[in-house]
Parts: sequence; structure tokens; C-alpha cells
Amino acid sequence: MTRALIASFNLKNLIGPDQEYYTFQSYTPEEYAWKEDWCAEQILSMDADIIGFQEVFEEEALRNVIAEADARGLALNEAVIPDRTKRYRKKAIFRKLGYTAYGDAALAFAPNVNDGVPGERRPGVAVVSRFGFLGEPEVIQVLPEPLDIPFRDLTGEDAGHYRLTRLSRPILKVRIPIGKQVVTLFNCHLKSKLGEYDRSPEAEFAPAADLTRYDPVARAMGNLRAGLRRMAEAWVMRRAIVEELEQGRPVVALGDFNDGEHSVSSEIISGEAPFRNYAWMLRHDAKDHGDRYSKDDSKRITAAVEKVRLHSAERLFIRKSTRDMVYTSAFGGSYESIDQIYLSRHFLPETTGAIGEMEYFSCLNDHITDGAHPEAPYNKLASDHGQIMAHLRLDD
Repeated sequence: MTRALIASFNLKNLIGPDQEYYTFQSYTPEEYAWKEDWCAEQILSMDADIIGFQEVFEEEALRNVIAEADARGLALNEAVIPDRTKRYRKKAIFRKLGYTAYGDAALAFAPNVNDGVPGERRPGVAVVSRFGFLGEPEVIQVLPEPLDIPFRDLTGEDAGHYRLTRLSRPILKVRIPIGKQVVTLFNCHLKSKLGEYDRSPEAEFAPAADLTRYDPVARAMGNLRAGLRRMAEAWVMRRAIVEELEQGRPVVALGDFNDGEHSVSSEIISGEAPFRNYAWMLRHDAKDHGDRYSKDDSKRITAAVEKVRLHSAERLFIRKSTRDMVYTSAFGGSYESIDQIYLSRHFLPETTGAIGEMEYFSCLNDHITDGAHPEAPYNKLASDHGQIMAHLRLDD
């Protein structure tokens, strides 16, 4: 068997010093050094085989963080791992203490096509893999054909459509050989809940952004637009996931979903849960009240739904855990998980054709504080996300 630790890590605006990423926001050399130090320490603590990163402005800055984690890890190995002359060097305790450097790992970085001039930068995503990649990484952001989402009014007439030509941030798709298996991994950072406010081309700023003339209705419309974009981006990712699943390929989908597990956008990506018994339901083409799906229909429908469904690693863990809760974000008194790892049915041991299972799930969130609370400590240099990890065992 082969074990693999897969993690998701939102680095929160990783960029080198003295570079304005958002308006009037940049790091001094001292602030950047602190941030690099903190991020490297988290990577060292995780010691994950595969990490999906979000909010990366520069590949060089990410490589520097990984190199710093390696330097510390190798120094620790030198201090605590017995050398070859010690007869007890092969004990399991030392295997667990040892850090594996990323010197031979593969790194894929997907810059954001929406990236702009200083002050108007847009972050990308990245994946590092100790197992390497099979084939070339694929970036999904600019759509080959515009996605038109049609609407109809409740009275039936055409109500226009919403058009999506590109995603707010790239989705990075990589195929990773793990032991004798090959897993397709998707790393995403979906549109945030930050409102998209309407602004005319000649205007300096959107009227709804002017808080001195607070417009709750316009701001609510901005939230609606952001939610619609996030759900549309989730559908684009779902389409790519289903293409892999229909070819029988195991899938892991992770990243910053900017929404909880039970949100519409997350459920679009994971797929719908099957109904308990479709034989209770009226057929889609029912002609009378007793025209329902047969028992055989019910079995076929359930199998079709389960074939392309993804399962939350966090939820699988909680089912067999006594832990009260897991959270990766805190704001306004709400502690929730907006970072997710989803697994296809290939990692459910009770499923026919399973290739392994998730043995454990862990989260590094001790650094999370509710930044919306006036008394809470806030650190712009540390990440405002927890790091989540799925511990997988794959059969050879």
C-alpha cells in the first residue's frame, strides 16, 4: 500500500516585499520575512505529499517559502534522526519524526489571466507534488466558448441569460501518480463573497462602494452577482470533474470554495446526494398519480448518481470521530469550513472498485481568530484560513 497526505493551503496574498498587490497594500521586507517564516513553518508542520495552494501572486515567492521549509526540515532531521550507525534508526518513531524535503517535487503554478498592474494584482493557484505529475498540468480559466446560463420567468417567457467568459481565478488540474494509481486533482479558489458592484465605464468607483452614501439594496445586488459568479464557476469545475469520473479516474477536488459544505456552490461541485428510494417518486413523464419509477429504475438512477458524486473528507472524518467541529475560517462570530477536500467514490472502502480510503483528516486552525471582533488579535501576515489535510491509503 501507499500512503499520501493531501493538503489545501490558502497562503493569503503571497507576494514578495515592496510590491503593491491591492490598492495601498504591500509588505515591507520585515513583514515579508515574517510571512515567509510563518508559511514555511506551516508547511513543515503539515509535511504533506501534495499541497494545493491558493492566493499565490508569484511563483518565486512560493518557491522561497518551500525552500525555507526544506531548510528547516532537513536541519531538524539532522538533529533528531539517528544516523546509519545506530541500530535503532529504523524504528517507526523516527520515520514519523522525519521530514521529507520537496527538492525533487514537481511544482505547477497557474497565474491569473486577470492579473493587472501594481495595486490591481490578482492571485493564482499552485500544486506541489512529491509524486510528480503525469502529463502536463491543465489550467481552466478562459473558457473556449462562453458559458450562457439561460433563465425563464415563472410565467414561461425568456428572461435572458448570464454569460461567463472566464473565471475569477484559475482552476489547476493535475494528474498525479501515487503508487500504482493515478489520481486527478483539481485545485480551485472560487469567487469570494465580496460584492460585485455595478460601475459605469467612465465612473471612478461603483456607487455602492461609497459607504458615506450607504445603499443596502445596491450592495445586496452586488452580493447576488458574486454568488451567481461563484456558482457558475463551480459548475465549470463540476463539468471538468465529471469528464474525469466518466473515464473511471479517481478524483480529488480541493481548495478555497469560499462557501460551506452545504452551500449551493459546494453541492454543485460534489454532485447531488441520491434520493433514498426513487420508486416513491412520480416519473418525469407521469400521466397519472400512480405512474412512478420502478424498483429497477431506482437502482439504476442511484448507481448513476453515486458514480459521479464526490464526498467531503471532513464529513467522512466526522462520521467516525468524536471531535465537536472543524473550521477553517472565522468572521463575524461565524466559525465555518470554507476550505474543502472532496473525494470520489474510489476512496470509499465499501464501494466496488475502491482503490483505497481516507484514514484520517486533520486541520491546523489554532492561528484563526475572528478578525471582525474589535477585541480580537489580527495578523495580516498569517493566513486567515486553516490548513486541512486528508490522510489517504491507496492499494497497490
